[in-house]
Amino acid sequence: MTMPESRTPIERPRVIVTRHLVPEVEARMRELFDVVLNVADVPLTRDQLAAAMQDCDVLVPTVTDRIDADLIAGAGGRLGLIANFGAGTEHIDLAAAAARKILVTNTPGVFTDDTADLAMAMIIGVPRRIREGTGLVRRGEWTGWTPSGLLGRKLAGKVLGIVGMGRIGQAVAHRARAFGLEIAYFNRKPLPEALERMLGARYVGDVDALMAESDILTLHCPLTEDTRHMVDARRIALMKPGSSIINTARGELIDQEALIAALESGHLAGAGLDVYPDEPHVDRRLIAHPNVMTLPHIGSATTEGREDSGHRVIANIRMWADGHRPPDQVLTALVRG
Repeated sequence: MTMPESRTPIERPRVIVTRHLVPEVEARMRELFDVVLNVADVPLTRDQLAAAMQDCDVLVPTVTDRIDADLIAGAGGRLGLIANFGAGTEHIDLAAAAARKILVTNTPGVFTDDTADLAMAMIIGVPRRIREGTGLVRRGEWTGWTPSGLLGRKLAGKVLGIVGMGRIGQAVAHRARAFGLEIAYFNRKPLPEALERMLGARYVGDVDALMAESDILTLHCPLTEDTRHMVDARRIALMKPGSSIINTARGELIDQEALIAALESGHLAGAGLDVYPDEPHVDRRLIAHPNVMTLPHIGSATTEGREDSGHRVIANIRMWADGHRPPDQVLTALVRG
């Protein structure tokens, strides 16, 4: 549904951005909007978010901002658009926004290749014990080549299980096929047969079954009440001894205590983690494990990706301010009166 043409356009909407963006994007925002930037890049407190939402036409939050129902209920009457920087919107109460007729937009597809590249780096790096090897060299503990030293697992012929076969999951499958991995996946529904053939991917209709046959499991699904802790102790126990788990999606998809227990027992050989349930806190037991790659949520951290996402945010704001439907509207049934 499109926005009503009768709505008065806003020539220079007041825009508040909650985090520091790349210079090119911030410079363009200064040209186009009455913008308040967070140059210090210090996350806003809840009170600061509440104050911002009282004083703007457009809020530009990121995944670090929790925009819940109470904050939305207390927003000022001029707030008409929450233009999220990033694809995920689970940190925004979409139902509450709909109730207030506040539009929500995101930037889908921008970080697909970047996130898939990082996931692939860990899919390679964990079985080959890259972190452990670099640690030996950095600490001066490497004593030289030996036929039995730091043996990892070969990728070719192993089963890569992909949970979530959207844009990123498909991009990972495309990359993984070049390394000789067998691709199995779980999704809410199977991909079209032609796309499965192109990716060399096989649908598995049950998460339990997928985990039981995976040598490497990689997560690429959104965080919902149904997917929270979907990888728990029971499901990890189904996995092959010596298998590994990769997560570049959301930390809460995994029961962290169950993951740590499986790593410490040796049931899992390793893990690659870019996200955590209580960011920026990372459990010391994960950091201490020699074969856990702990990265600081950098799946989308490329100059190109962050610039593209920022320009998508700008496009959404400009279309909304001109009285039109933003191209990346999340709730298409919303109408701003």
